Amino acid sequence: MLAGLALLFATPAAADTLIDNVNGITLDEAGHVVRFSGLVMGNDGKIVRLMTAPAPPSEPARKVKKGQAAPAPYRPDYRIDGKGRTMLPGLIDAHGHVMLLGFQALTLDLSDTNSLAEAQGKIAAYARDHANRRWIIGRGWNQERWGLGRFPTAAELDAVVADKPVWLERVDTHAGWANSAALAEAGVTAKSVSPSGGRIEMVGGKPSGIFVDAAKDLIEKAIPQPLARDRDQALIKAQDALLAFGITGIADMGTSLEDWSSFRRAGDGGWLNIRIFAYSKGLDPILVIGGNAPTPWLYGDRLRMGGVKLYADGALGSRGAWLKAPYADAPGNHGLQFVEDTKLRNIMSRAALDGYQIAIHAIGDAANAQALDAYSELQSTYKGDRRWRIEHAQIVDPADIPRLAQLGVIASMQPVHQTSDRTMAEARLGPARLKGAYAWKSFLTSGARLAFGSDTPVESPDPFAGLAAAITREDAKGEPFGGWQPQERISREEALAGFTTGAAYAAFAESKLGRLAPGLWADFILVDRDPMLATPAELRATKVLETWVAGRKVFSRPN
Repeated sequence: MLAGLALLFATPAAADTLIDNVNGITLDEAGHVVRFSGLVMGNDGKIVRLMTAPAPPSEPARKVKKGQAAPAPYRPDYRIDGKGRTMLPGLIDAHGHVMLLGFQALTLDLSDTNSLAEAQGKIAAYARDHANRRWIIGRGWNQERWGLGRFPTAAELDAVVADKPVWLERVDTHAGWANSAALAEAGVTAKSVSPSGGRIEMVGGKPSGIFVDAAKDLIEKAIPQPLARDRDQALIKAQDALLAFGITGIADMGTSLEDWSSFRRAGDGGWLNIRIFAYSKGLDPILVIGGNAPTPWLYGDRLRMGGVKLYADGALGSRGAWLKAPYADAPGNHGLQFVEDTKLRNIMSRAALDGYQIAIHAIGDAANAQALDAYSELQSTYKGDRRWRIEHAQIVDPADIPRLAQLGVIASMQPVHQTSDRTMAEARLGPARLKGAYAWKSFLTSGARLAFGSDTPVESPDPFAGLAAAITREDAKGEPFGGWQPQERISREEALAGFTTGAAYAAFAESKLGRLAPGLWADFILVDRDPMLATPAELRATKVLETWVAGRKVFSRPN
């Protein structure tokens, strides 16, 4: 009895916190905009109620029926003045790479270079500043942005760093650039053979220094692996960057065993402030981590491994995307088929058998057709709410678009890819095959669901750039005027849904987050403008002032 009383009095009383004086915006379950002026959250980190009228410290009594007791006026335990700022649900990136984003901040970043010469200068300076490193590692180069008209070569890396191995991944991570020292360290010679799903670029019968898709493994197997403390530092960097952009949840596409260990260390240590929906890199991590079922939600719904990421092809930039017809700018080249049909179905079946969600990377129209064919065959065996996903779905034969809705397949897409890839896509495909390119509106019209992300660090994780691209199909310079393939623009509500309710649904998390509503987590952001009213240029300039996860402030922009 005494022990029970002690426990009773040791338990803190429930406390509500009201954040009022906000321009609140969320979507309801039907995708309609709901505006509110205040949000009440409990000390469990979940939303208690929204205030849909100007919210004073207490509400006036409502009219009640005869014989019914009048409700007591609402009086919160704590009140925070929102200062008239706009409140939005925490935004969700439906496709990103958490650890890659973090390591980009810790290694050489070439994503801002505009020419080969500029990149060479940056590489040389980095090597001088990090003379103690055995390898120079980095990423972000883009020969299309450089206007090079070809891939760079090992000789062009040797010209600036010849005394130690250098390995630099392309911006899309689907190709890598090595110097001669790296080739020697990895044992790659003129006799090396391109693996299935990959390509060693050759010049004069010798490796040029460029390795596409699966061929990257030939070099990467020789690179020293980061230590646990390096991985934890990368996670800190990634988490800080995402929260500063108002991203409170992200689908991590390609989680390795080492990545998962970092996430768990953060959760165990109490510093996992973002929600990570992990999709295993192939089968091995799910078999080790989850065993015969997806993991439970961990750390207050901050971490779960519920799916597996598979690859059907590569990327357009490296001509690794698998196309039904040859590349317009490379006759005879259809790209790379990563896995043949029977093997793909076997891998999918092994994952689906244990209830894992399947997400297939497919960029070219042949790869998207392969994924849809496989899903069509599997759906009769693996019934129930599966929420199959296609990641990117960039180039889809218009005849295949209705199949997504018919099969219940989610199109997990990245609006910023369209604005970045526009001219390259025109060159790779030619005008006749652009109708099914980045076709957001066509997907929605067909009845398919969209989930939006950034593919960070391939692109900036900034979701407001994604929102602006989705509603205009124009880049940051407003080009092309009126939008590229403007028939595929979508509304602001549809774009916001892609980064909130759609992304939550795609991760089986719609009962937990994605909207601001009673019973859901109090994940929200305060921003400096109304995204439903801002011009596209203003929308791109949106600043996140505060980010809250589970009712706790985890980011505040310095004044």
